[in-house]
Amino acid sequence: MSRNFVPALMTLEALRSVPLFASLDDTAARHLRSLLLVQTVKSGTAIFRTGDSGDSLCLIESGRVRISMTDELDKRIVLAELAEGDFFGEIALIDGEPRTADAIAIEDAQIAVLSREDFLSFVRSDPDVAMEMISAVSHRLRRTDELLRRRVSRNVNEEEDAQKTFAARMADLIAEFGGSWKFIGLSATLLIAWMILNTWVLREAAFDPSPYILLNLMLGIMGGLQAPIILMSQNRQSDKDRLLNSNADLTPWKTNVSRCSSKNKTLGCSGDM
Repeated sequence: MSRNFVPALMTLEALRSVPLFASLDDTAARHLRSLLLVQTVKSGTAIFRTGDSGDSLCLIESGRVRISMTDELDKRIVLAELAEGDFFGEIALIDGEPRTADAIAIEDAQIAVLSREDFLSFVRSDPDVAMEMISAVSHRLRRTDELLRRRVSRNVNEEEDAQKTFAARMADLIAEFGGSWKFIGLSATLLIAWMILNTWVLREAAFDPSPYILLNLMLGIMGGLQAPIILMSQNRQSDKDRLLNSNADLTPWKTNVSRCSSKNKTLGCSGDM
C-alpha cells in the first residue's frame, strides 16, 4: 500500500473548501491545519477497509476516492465517489468503532488526516463544527438508507422473477386481468351481447334461449378455473413476501451504516462542553 506522509500543509482555502470548516476564522483554521497529517495516496490504494480501526477523519485535498461496501451476497455497493473538498470516515470517528465501508483512491490523491482525539478536542472549542458534522452525517445516512432500501427491493424482484415458471407467469397475468375494470367491462359487454343475440336477433334460431343455460354453464366453468388461478397468484405473493423477509435478514450490514445516527446527539453535546 503506497501512502507517504508529506510535510506540506493544506492551504487555508483548501481547508475551507471542506463544508465542515467553511466558517472557520483564520486563527481556528490555522490551528486545525496544524493538527492535520497530509498523505499522498496512489490510485487503486485502499485508504482503509471495512473493519479497520476508526481513529481518524479524512479530508480530500485533491484526487478522487470511492466509498463502497460488500453485502452478504458478496456484491460490491458503491455508496459515493468523493472529490476535492469532501470528507469521509466520519462514522467510525464519531463512535470509535471499526470502519463500516472501504475507501479506495480512484485517482492519485492528497488526503489530510485528522485523528479522532484531535477532532474531538477541536469541536469542543468550536461547536459550529459539531453541528455541521451532524448535518452532513444525517444527510449521508438518509441517502445511504434509501440506496439500500431500493437495492433490497430490487433483489427481491429479481430473485422472484428468476424463480417464476411459465405457468406462474400466466397465473399472475390472468389474476391481474381478472381483477381489473377491463375484465368487468368486457364480461358485462359479452353478457349483454349474448342475451341480445339470443333474445331479439336470432329469436326462433337462438342457440341459447332464455334462461341461457349454455351461458350459465360457461360462466360456471370460467369461475371454477379462475378461482384456483387467483389462489396460485396469491401464493406467489406470499413467496415474494418471504423473499423480502429473507433479504432483510441478509442485510445486517445496513445497521452498520445507520448506527451513528444515535451518536449525533452525543457529538453535538460534546461541542457544547
